[in-house]
Amino acid sequence: MRQFMFFVFLLVGMSLSAQDKNFYIFLCFGQSNMEGNAKIEAQDTVGVNERFKVLAAVDCPELKREKGKWYTAVPPLVRCHTGLTPVDYFGRTLVDSLPDNVRVGVINVAIGGCKIELFDKDSYQSYLNDVPDWLTNMVKEYGGNPYGRLVELARQAQKDGVIKGFLLHQGESNTNDVEWPRKVKKIYDDLLSDLNLKAEKVPLLAGELVNADKGGKCASMNKIIATLPQQIHNAYIIPSNGCGCASDYLHFDAEGYRILGRRYAKQMLLIL
Repeated sequence: MRQFMFFVFLLVGMSLSAQDKNFYIFLCFGQSNMEGNAKIEAQDTVGVNERFKVLAAVDCPELKREKGKWYTAVPPLVRCHTGLTPVDYFGRTLVDSLPDNVRVGVINVAIGGCKIELFDKDSYQSYLNDVPDWLTNMVKEYGGNPYGRLVELARQAQKDGVIKGFLLHQGESNTNDVEWPRKVKKIYDDLLSDLNLKAEKVPLLAGELVNADKGGKCASMNKIIATLPQQIHNAYIIPSNGCGCASDYLHFDAEGYRILGRRYAKQMLLIL
């Protein structure tokens, strides 16, 4: 009996020790600007600190990545052929600023062109009934349920580290939707519930869309995004003023993503 109890305690101890309290994990979701639209440049693929990790959300044989495994966060961080994202320089900035014993891990599930409704676990299927085939095909890469994939990977990641926050960049497809903050609040609450997290310990950082100072086509949505902290008390808005954009005035350019990513990180560092 003593040997059995010792074995049980040993297993429990091994399970507890597997979780590294100094492995900070961030869940990232949204549409094309979170997915990454700008071309990855040479400067973005070199010098990535091994303390910055990404948990692959899909299988990418050409990148030698398997879903559910951690890799050094060399872009692309979302799917096999996506571009640079704010998450790249969010993570880089964090590891450069935090103590050497702290690692940063990100999980990024994003789908270009989607409305925020895609991440509502209770109504996403009805939303998918009326979307173009190209969007449906991207959703299929996440097993048909992006929110479900995010939660699946987050639960796995909780065995390795501690979830410290959520990063959101979405809104272009919901421009002028005054219900957007309430819809985001539901998704935030669902994530907290499904992952057994406490709101006061897990902030949500939401980025502005391409700003009016750059002629952003959806810049009017930023006024609605600004009201998100009225719905989520632990929400913070990341400004996009001065961030360069592509010729479509919808997506940031590579330098714009770098600036925006660093701003996400600076806000998170203040919170941490």
